[in-house]
Amino acid sequence: MRRFALGMMTSAALMAGLASQVQASSKDYSKSTKTDLVTKIMGDKSYQVYSSLKLEEVTKKVKTKTKEKKKYTVKKKVAVKKSKKGKTKYKTVKQVKYKWVTKTAYKNVKKKEWKFGKKLTASADFRYAHVQSKSYKVKDGKRYYYIYVDGRPVGYVNEKAFALSKANVVSQVSLVNNPSDSVGFNAEDAINYVTDQHGSLVDNDSVEISCKSAKLNISDTGYVSSKKAGTAVLTFKYGKAKATSKLTVRGDAKEGISSANITPVKTDLPEIKTWSASDGASLSSSATITSEDAVSSSHKYWATNMSGNAKGADIETIFYHPAVLSAPGSSNLEAKVSSAVQGIDFYDNDLVTSNLDLGQADNREARGHMVYYNMRGVKKYNWQLIPSKMLSFNTWLSYIKNIKVSPYMKLGHGQSVGSTKKYVYVLANWNRSNNWSNSQELLRVKKSTMEIDKIWTFKVWNGSAKYPRIFLNADVIDDNTLLALFHNAAKHRYEYWKISRNGDSFKAKEVGATGSDLISNSAEVQGFVWDSAYDVYYIAFNDYLFKIGAGLDGSTEAGKLLNYYKFDTGREFEGLGSYKGELYVNLNHPTETLKVDHITK
Repeated sequence: MRRFALGMMTSAALMAGLASQVQASSKDYSKSTKTDLVTKIMGDKSYQVYSSLKLEEVTKKVKTKTKEKKKYTVKKKVAVKKSKKGKTKYKTVKQVKYKWVTKTAYKNVKKKEWKFGKKLTASADFRYAHVQSKSYKVKDGKRYYYIYVDGRPVGYVNEKAFALSKANVVSQVSLVNNPSDSVGFNAEDAINYVTDQHGSLVDNDSVEISCKSAKLNISDTGYVSSKKAGTAVLTFKYGKAKATSKLTVRGDAKEGISSANITPVKTDLPEIKTWSASDGASLSSSATITSEDAVSSSHKYWATNMSGNAKGADIETIFYHPAVLSAPGSSNLEAKVSSAVQGIDFYDNDLVTSNLDLGQADNREARGHMVYYNMRGVKKYNWQLIPSKMLSFNTWLSYIKNIKVSPYMKLGHGQSVGSTKKYVYVLANWNRSNNWSNSQELLRVKKSTMEIDKIWTFKVWNGSAKYPRIFLNADVIDDNTLLALFHNAAKHRYEYWKISRNGDSFKAKEVGATGSDLISNSAEVQGFVWDSAYDVYYIAFNDYLFKIGAGLDGSTEAGKLLNYYKFDTGREFEGLGSYKGELYVNLNHPTETLKVDHITK
């Protein structure tokens, strides 16, 4: 199936074509050729990055040579006559001759030469950064692009530093056999990136995708059905860029069918309300921040707990996130790395976040970027300044080396994020699916590159497709196990599920239930995590945090409400993370991660 059409060509690709025409027809390369602001994908080869590139007029002494015709005389004996004795007589005459003489001289000549500015660093330092450009200059027939890195204007680099005409896709996709899946798998989800001949990111819609299979096919809209078992090879192509992915629909149609039969633990909660979604959005967007308006002090908030203790817990800032990680004018979603974080997770000193632009989490194909931070190199306040020039270049570079930005990828709701030593996992479900019976998509991202390396889908049904369980919030225990939260609104309870993977197959088991809606006015969950050190779940709603027994290691009663905490931050919680007994929450505008302390039993 062919999905590439001229009418679907991106404005960036069109502008690149026009720019090529300019290059071919113009002889004055002293000025930058402007293009749309595009994302550049860095390649494996490293090139020098320079602060500037200018065509400057210089005066040079030029050696010149000229030829002149020079006259000279020679003496020559000429025979005159013979004497009476028969002897020849001679006389000397002067003869004029000419010769060419080369003269060398020097004169001052003005000419234009390309001059590089200061050597800044090697392009390899930006291998996993978010790189963008909107102009280039041509030197000796080669393009040098002016690049922005994680939002900061940097300098010029040879375009050979980019991944030219490269397609990077997930090598293996494994889909659950789901006769009730009305949508199927979107083949574009397997794309990490595809670039054109100049290393610019190509819109996924412009990539030609074909499916080779005896049993499976791809629809006109690019979806592969998982209603029957089979295998296929997906080919992704744009220009000279080409890559393939193996897709398998597993054979067992009963995989994922389980039962929700645990008796929920009752609570005696009073009616608890929090603000509505519209109120929350207004509150959380009322205090935006720019790079030049950085916060220079920590926030600390105390919470009132279930028994009325006004100091039942506190949260305090440990890290302010960069204000943005993309260049000014990044209007499209592929180019923009928003500071609006939806989910977080910690593993050791690694912090990962899911970043979606405001409002995007509600879209069925919600996409954004994931950002990795090595917290060993984090300064609490300065990281807000990364997109600006307020930091010295060397300081800024030391920070950049501790950040990785993923390609533009599917994130779903963005709050089902977990991580292990080597991988980040995202359960990319749509938060407006209304608990449909379609499959749920799990993406595995390599921390070393922040690129997707495997995709699975699974399903969880309570007996049949009539009673599906779609999880909008989940946590990762290890590389084979998820813990997921399901709100059974019809029965006014929360269910806790353990999803285990064996190879490419998944099994689901209900491991607890709480007999309450927790919040009475249908507020959405904003974070869910399992604290392995104390065997408890934490569930966040706007400004509330609930502590629930998990019962996974026998130290707590599964599903029992242990406590809750009311914080007055004026902002929504956006994601929870936990590692070895430490609990973390995230707030936006400004985006900051806070550590929870003094949690009471």
